[in-house]
Amino acid sequence: MKFIPFLSVFLFSLYSYAQKTVVPFSSEKLGGDRDIYLSLPPSYDRDENQKFPLLLVLDGEYLFDPFQGALKFGNYWDDLPEVILVGISQNKEEERYADSEFDEESGLPIETGTNFFDFIGTELMPYLQKTYRIAPFKIIAGHDTTAGFLNFFLYKENPIFDAYISLSPELALDMENRIPERLNAIAKPIYYYQSTSDGDLKKIQTRIKALDEKTKTIQKETLNYKFDEFLGASHYSLVLHSIPNALYQFFAVYQPITTNEFNEKIVTLEYGYVEYLKEKYNTLEKTLNIKMPIRLNDFRAIEAAIVKNKMYNEFDELAILADKHYGKTMLSDYYMAQMYERKEDYKRAQKKYLSAFQKEPIGDLDKDMMYDKSEEMKQLMN
Repeated sequence: MKFIPFLSVFLFSLYSYAQKTVVPFSSEKLGGDRDIYLSLPPSYDRDENQKFPLLLVLDGEYLFDPFQGALKFGNYWDDLPEVILVGISQNKEEERYADSEFDEESGLPIETGTNFFDFIGTELMPYLQKTYRIAPFKIIAGHDTTAGFLNFFLYKENPIFDAYISLSPELALDMENRIPERLNAIAKPIYYYQSTSDGDLKKIQTRIKALDEKTKTIQKETLNYKFDEFLGASHYSLVLHSIPNALYQFFAVYQPITTNEFNEKIVTLEYGYVEYLKEKYNTLEKTLNIKMPIRLNDFRAIEAAIVKNKMYNEFDELAILADKHYGKTMLSDYYMAQMYERKEDYKRAQKKYLSAFQKEPIGDLDKDMMYDKSEEMKQLMN
């Protein structure tokens, strides 16, 4: 009988996580209301100081759900951060083309296209930033017509978006030349993803590849660029291939230390394992404006590298870092005990294990383990 209410709570929590809110947004630029889809992160109400990246999805009526699914899956495994997801409804074919209207001679938005551009830049984005806790990292995404349109934001001197997901874009006049020029000229870090497939529309595929050829020659540390061409996919199915690739490309620095990263980048270092860990999270904060505690598993990865390469003095620095992030737990004392034990200073090691015993357990470190290690050090002293 107790299982039923538990199941109800679980299903309600799952529903709450998955639900999206549809809000009519009144726009002077568009001359009426436009439906906006909104999904806030599960932890949004837990910490009033935490800010989240924004992902604005054009063609929200069919792109919102696949983006939300990819984000939920990646966040479940802690590969992707929580994101404020917003979609703009363009559910009438004539509406999305009107929203993306541009002049054939200048290649710039005109009339209804200008109105939609201004709606995003001067109405919707200021409202979202005033209403919700949005981090400085902002992404925009679209498909074919709207994917071409989102590139107009790159034409601004200081683009309001930091990252662009362009899925099989229908490019406006000369965009295959203008976009690389802008990507090369913009000073701030820019993330840019575009995709096509062998089953894509031939009339747009050639220009997409021309854009790729020019963009991949740009040598800038501030440009994070990725291009995908999917085999066996259509103009529509490429969307489901592209979304996780784009998100994992943009948020690669967010991911925990992987086996490959450990084997290829960390263990191969002669020293500086703790510094590597610090820099990983500093880079996350600098590039994506995401500030978060260092994951326990990442601490344990650095611990393993220190032990493997017998650089035991680095445990001292790791203990200081552990105290900063997990001060109430036994992690810091455990690392000091590890340093003394491996340097065969069993008396000090025993004291640190006893000190750890008096603090909060964390992960697989518990009081039984600390007591047993303390007793082991006693025996080694005799």
